[in-house]
Amino acid sequence: MNLPPANDLPRHAFLAQKKGFPLVVMTSLSGCPYCDLVRQHLVPMMAEGKVLAVQLNLRDSGSQVVDFDGVLRSPDSIGKRWDARFAPTVLFFDTNGKELAERLRGVAVPDFYGAYLEDRLESSARALAKRVS
Repeated sequence: MNLPPANDLPRHAFLAQKKGFPLVVMTSLSGCPYCDLVRQHLVPMMAEGKVLAVQLNLRDSGSQVVDFDGVLRSPDSIGKRWDARFAPTVLFFDTNGKELAERLRGVAVPDFYGAYLEDRLESSARALAKRVS
């Protein structure tokens, strides 16, 4: 169960905003069990059309992603640029690359993670709606 890899952050954010969503970006590491737990929440939400989410592999220095400023960077360097080097970190963005809600870093209490995620999605959607209107 995987999220699509990020390849063009402005485009992903534009498509998310068209649906009234923030863009959700998850930093990930292969073999990370906590990353798998986060995907268990995000992948079904994507399948149901409730969120648009992509992931950045923090150890990927070979791929190229269009960053919010239009510059091609590796997922590894984007994670460093955002100071999001901990996996999983879930971030919520508008089309300009501005964070709309507090990041979710790690998984402190797995049983409550879904509630924390829902809370951030709701608050980031409200913040996005205010910026768009």
